[in-house]
Amino acid sequence: MSPRRTRDAGEQRLVATRLREERLVATRLRGRDVLRVGAAGLRARPTRVVLSALGIAIGIATMVGVIGISASSAEDLLRRLDTLGTNLLTVEPGSTLFGEGAKLPEDALAMVRRIAPVTSASATGSITATVRRTDRISDAITGGISVQAADGELLRTLEGRVRSGAWLNAATGRFPSVVLGSVAADRLGLTRAGGQVWIGGRWFAVLGVLDPLPLAPEIDRSALVGFEAAERYLGFDGHPTMIYERSADEAVADVQAVLPRTVNPEKPEEVSVSRPSDALAAKAAAAGAFTGLLLGLGAVALLVGGVGVANTMVISVLERRREIGLRRSLGATRGQVRVQFMAESLLLSALGGVAGALLGALATAGYAYSRDWPFVVPPWALGGAVGATLVIGTVAGLYPAMRAARLSPTEALATT
Repeated sequence: MSPRRTRDAGEQRLVATRLREERLVATRLRGRDVLRVGAAGLRARPTRVVLSALGIAIGIATMVGVIGISASSAEDLLRRLDTLGTNLLTVEPGSTLFGEGAKLPEDALAMVRRIAPVTSASATGSITATVRRTDRISDAITGGISVQAADGELLRTLEGRVRSGAWLNAATGRFPSVVLGSVAADRLGLTRAGGQVWIGGRWFAVLGVLDPLPLAPEIDRSALVGFEAAERYLGFDGHPTMIYERSADEAVADVQAVLPRTVNPEKPEEVSVSRPSDALAAKAAAAGAFTGLLLGLGAVALLVGGVGVANTMVISVLERRREIGLRRSLGATRGQVRVQFMAESLLLSALGGVAGALLGALATAGYAYSRDWPFVVPPWALGGAVGATLVIGTVAGLYPAMRAARLSPTEALATT
């Protein structure tokens, strides 16, 4: 054999060996490529994408908004409790053994003030009288305002403030003068001190108007006169109907335990002791239950949005069978087609989720600003929103992606 033929044969064997060693390997899609392919599919149908993402956005916005508003309300409550304190206790008469209304002893306030941890205490007493703007208004029209005798220490004990005018003192408490709670002043049409109101057949001068007292809403709806003036002009019997007491925070539980026997040693079971700050906590708990209901509605909206995404992806597969067949003919594997449609579903859901989270945060900020609350959106709510959209996108895109991957190139290209 000639040297030339030997060389040609060797080259042929070398080429054959290399061909056997080299096998066709499908090119792998990198993450950037997957995002590019998925985004291209969404850009081709912008109107359908926006409408489908809207369902996800509404569900996420509802959930984020509800959680954010609830958290902002709770933060406002905590700040109010920090400001108002949780060391206020109230004492009022309960019921007798036969179900009749009991009375607190006349010296009940003095007895409470003798308890060592008590830092301040005061009392009010109910009066059978009405307060009206003029004497020409019928006695039957009360406007929901009660008349109460008030101890001079009441404002300090409740840590309240006078919006206009002055509080009762030792001098004014003996004469026909009155201080109005915030609600009472509004209902009487008096926004500041000055003028007169008609109480129990006599004119009383309006000394002041109070700011709202969140821990004592009954004071907001009251017209307050001094104890001596109440006894002299309005027939007050001297028995307090509500005692307000503050003590050191660490001693609240101990004081609460001894108050009934201190106020009425003979009949402690006829004394009721409560903690006004507990009412605010109960209000927050009730709001939390309502929040759970709204979260359920948001979850339903999110589920409906997920169904919309799945429907969009199924229609997309049906409309793009020729595209799928062409990609398969050019070497795309079933897995790559499946990844493409899963990427489109996830991007579509993520688009709705991000938009919904922003809308929910904006709604929370607007509502909190209107109520003068702190703006709070828990990070876990935003993280949960992202996680929920990924789950919805995965579930919604799974069936369409598998259906697209099962299409054979010949069947897909034959579609008209």
